[in-house]
Amino acid sequence: MKTTNLFCVVAVSAMTICGSSFSAFAEGAATGGHTAPHWTYSGAEGPDNWGTLATDYHACSAGKMQSPIDLSNGTMWDTVSINTNYTPAELEILHNGHTVQFNIGNGSTMTSHGKEYALLQIHFHTPSEHTTNGKPAPMEAHFVHKAADGALAVLGVFYVEGAENAALKAVFDNLPGEPAAAAKKGVKINPSDILPASSGFYRYMGSLTTPPCSEGVNWFVLKKPTTASKEQIAAMTKAIGPNARPVKPMNNRLLMEPWN
Repeated sequence: MKTTNLFCVVAVSAMTICGSSFSAFAEGAATGGHTAPHWTYSGAEGPDNWGTLATDYHACSAGKMQSPIDLSNGTMWDTVSINTNYTPAELEILHNGHTVQFNIGNGSTMTSHGKEYALLQIHFHTPSEHTTNGKPAPMEAHFVHKAADGALAVLGVFYVEGAENAALKAVFDNLPGEPAAAAKKGVKINPSDILPASSGFYRYMGSLTTPPCSEGVNWFVLKKPTTASKEQIAAMTKAIGPNARPVKPMNNRLLMEPWN
């Protein structure tokens, strides 16, 4: 078991602020026991039109706390910390047509402000959904957590081109090239090993970044990226294609930004 403490000190301005059971909400599969409308990342069923595809997707167009956002111009400072208590899990990998994810559900947790969230799944976006000063990273991972009361928290990690990511090698070695059901691969992966060494992070309240775009999600996005090789990023991009929702307006939300 590996425990990681992450800390954030942020600056103030005068402005105002899935295991497989969760994957349906995280990636817009089925809702309410019905097959959800088909959606994509371009064209008539793309992000600009998600809110019109189903009543359940109304927040995608009408919501005021939508994600992702551009992580610039922090609006508040305070000392905030999160504690991740992740343990190695057997690799259960899924390509659902929108992303590649691996399910966890082994008791790994993240704690913030005394509230514990269970880690359910980790999935990927190419390029990154969050941007910094208007620029995306080549890839972003979302660690999706859920508390006992149903509250959601997502930890975002940027990947830039560099050294091969040894911690993700098991994922890339078993990467589905097309939609496929979750399958256990007989190897283990430790989510802690995927996190960068630096602990500073942005924090804000937002939403799921795919339909139904539900709001009230606690977002923690690590400032310092980690690396993946050019070949790894290319392989993920080939498997899932461009799958980044464009950034959304802040609408006077608070963005807590790392001090350095």
